[in-house]
Amino acid sequence: MVSVVLDNVAAGAGLEEILRSYPALQPADVEAALSYAAELARESVAVLPLETEG
Repeated sequence: MVSVVLDNVAAGAGLEEILRSYPALQPADVEAALSYAAELARESVAVLPLETEG
């Protein structure tokens, strides 16, 4: 359901519109979906070993 919430937000839908379109959702569900997506999108750094020629 996270992708559905994000698709709606990307299309310009507000909270009330999302809740009307998906009556099974509660405001906390939308908030949780956005928080989860934000966590996934946070930039992280992976340290990889450099290959050396030689």
